[in-house]
Amino acid sequence: MSESVEISWFSALCDDDYEFLGVPDPSLQSSWAHCSNIVKTADRLGFDNVLLPSGYTLGIDSTAFAAGIATHTEQIQLLLAVRMGEMWLPQLARQLATIDQMAGGRLTVNIISSDIPGSPLESEPRYQRTREWMDVLRQLLNGESIDFHGDFVNLTLDPPRIRTVSGKCPPFYFGGFSEPAKETAAEHADVFLTWPDTVAGVAETVTDMKARAERFGREMNYGLRAHVIVRETEDEARAAADRLLSKLDDDKGEEIRQKSLDTASAGVARQNELRNAASGDGFVEENLWTGVGRARSGAGAAIVGDPDQVLAKLKAYQAIGVGAFILSGYTHAAEADLFARHVLPNIDHGPLYEGSST
Repeated sequence: MSESVEISWFSALCDDDYEFLGVPDPSLQSSWAHCSNIVKTADRLGFDNVLLPSGYTLGIDSTAFAAGIATHTEQIQLLLAVRMGEMWLPQLARQLATIDQMAGGRLTVNIISSDIPGSPLESEPRYQRTREWMDVLRQLLNGESIDFHGDFVNLTLDPPRIRTVSGKCPPFYFGGFSEPAKETAAEHADVFLTWPDTVAGVAETVTDMKARAERFGREMNYGLRAHVIVRETEDEARAAADRLLSKLDDDKGEEIRQKSLDTASAGVARQNELRNAASGDGFVEENLWTGVGRARSGAGAAIVGDPDQVLAKLKAYQAIGVGAFILSGYTHAAEADLFARHVLPNIDHGPLYEGSST
């Protein structure tokens, strides 16, 4: 096991920033000013990467934002979420190569396989589309000519002149818990991302995905997407968690969850199971709090505790194979500062992929 892990933060391009969960605050809504401040803060604080999420109904466009923020950052890598099928594939390759050049080789890519807005598709064909897109996108970004004729991609063309800084495709991060999603990741992803779960639950996922990747003759890295609330004492951290939910209306929370394109996914179902299994205070195991999921689809749990407890939890996940963490907290800029002061100096960290190439 490598001693170093990748520690990433999250920029709330999808209107997911609150002082009080479920209570919209115009000053925290997704905008260039607000989201760029989060990324620049994470860059200044020494985080290795930052997730730029994609959502149609919510927030601003991730690809346009990535191009803009690339020249306003210095060290941090950009984990750009891109939904497969949403753009014309050769143009997407040109956009990604251009953004990587603008960022000086700091681009990484989060592959999204949810429905294209307004054009739903059953799971199996949707993941077939994703597999074809990942295959051809990697070839184009590696500078290879394309002669591909599948169910969703039908292309014969030479690669564009524009290339990434390394000349290679940036690493693909990918999350999904259905059978088609796991098989797609095992065959094509570089990093498999899982949502918050118990340490044992994440260990099962890592073991499962290692076996799947081996069947394709491949190896992957593994990442965990989770929220974090760290304070000087455990009591203060728990009080901050309680405060976050103190103004939440359950109907409003349900409304927020239903806005996501992945509300029926297997991953969301697992987050619901964790929340239902939690004790009355919302903790499903030591220092893992499920309260965030009351007003958020997707990653619905937070690591909560004092600096030593949060560090120990991260190391417990690292010990079972997690090599990357994508963390966030409410509000995102303030919690990034707290994590950077209390935990980041005490964990050996750095990018999974130097130069962002695979």
